Amino acid sequence: MARFRYSKLRQSVKATTGLGLLLLLPSCGFFNRSEAQTGRPGRPDENQPVAVETARAQQGSLTAALEYTGTTRPQQQIALRAQTSGEVIAVNVDVGDPVQAGDTLARIDGGLLSARVNEAQAELSVRRSEIAESQVSIADAEAAVAQARATRDQAKVDADRLRQLANQGAIAQQAAEAAELALTNAEEALKSAQAQLQARQQTITAAAGRVEAQQAVVAEAQEQLRWVALNAPQAATVLNRLVDPGDYVQPGATLLELGNLSVLTVEVQVSELDFGQLSVGQPAQIRLDAFADLGAIAGRITRISPVADTVSRLVTIEVTMNNPDRRIGSGLLARVSFTPTGEQQVVVPTSALATGNAEDTVFVVEPDIEPTKVIARSVTTGEAKKGQIEILSGLNVNESFVVQSDRPLETGQTVRLSILSEAEN
Repeated sequence: MARFRYSKLRQSVKATTGLGLLLLLPSCGFFNRSEAQTGRPGRPDENQPVAVETARAQQGSLTAALEYTGTTRPQQQIALRAQTSGEVIAVNVDVGDPVQAGDTLARIDGGLLSARVNEAQAELSVRRSEIAESQVSIADAEAAVAQARATRDQAKVDADRLRQLANQGAIAQQAAEAAELALTNAEEALKSAQAQLQARQQTITAAAGRVEAQQAVVAEAQEQLRWVALNAPQAATVLNRLVDPGDYVQPGATLLELGNLSVLTVEVQVSELDFGQLSVGQPAQIRLDAFADLGAIAGRITRISPVADTVSRLVTIEVTMNNPDRRIGSGLLARVSFTPTGEQQVVVPTSALATGNAEDTVFVVEPDIEPTKVIARSVTTGEAKKGQIEILSGLNVNESFVVQSDRPLETGQTVRLSILSEAEN
């Protein structure tokens, strides 16, 4: 059945090609002498080489490119938002201005935040003075402990000596007991001095904790004060300006929108029927109506959404393109085309299979031979569409083959090339 359809296609191609040649060959010089003399159509001169048109075999695909429309956007887009409330006192840039990392783009009134910083720093000074006072009192307490310890040690020596003398009968028992009582009092005084030292040490530890807490308050106040200046986080271009000096903003309000225009993305919505023909990294061609002079710009698929819209059944595809001179802006209409993936084959006009009497045969021009001759080459064909057919085997890329001839060809036959053929070669 497939052979019958191909034979019908071949007969149709031959008929169409023959009609075309009858119309074309007189104007191209492909006619015999009698026709030139009489001005009436005649049969080709059998003694003359066959007139042929040739072309170079090229790879291609019969599958039509997938085309969609989208909008250009910066690959990286940043919104500068207010982190504190207040009045906007300065906006230093406008839409389209280039900025560098660290540039101050806008400023919010920071009077209240400055007062808070000063108040926090004053409180920190008080906390630190408390530590200084506590350190002095600790020095006094340590001296008192040392004194009490020395008194206790001396009282112990006296009590031990007098107890020994009293036991020997050299002194009265009351003297020894008085010395032992003095030792007891000295030990109690030492314990009291040590307790006071410990209490003052705990006081200074608490004061140090309060200093650390206040330092955190100062750091927080200083950080909030830095919020009043909105700086560019990186080199970019101002895409949108949403405030003017005098506007009052709340935390979270967007003041400026920035974008890095050196790399642009285009998001297109692809039908689920075409989704399987696309993959990340696949090349794409992008055309911009606003920059028709640029022609097709090379791009590449960088992201394919794993989720399709449940209503439209469309999948979001992100295509990335370079824009080193930042000439192309954001928000422009972009026409994106994809060549479906798959192995490309040699594609020739279907008329090339109708130049001889045998099916599945293409005539190849012998290279570097004078006069020009053609050789029949058996080929394996694939899909045919819109006057083109795939050659799966038998014809190599860049080989010169006969597209059409003024009469059937035979292998080894001498031919003469048309002007178009000479242009092709």
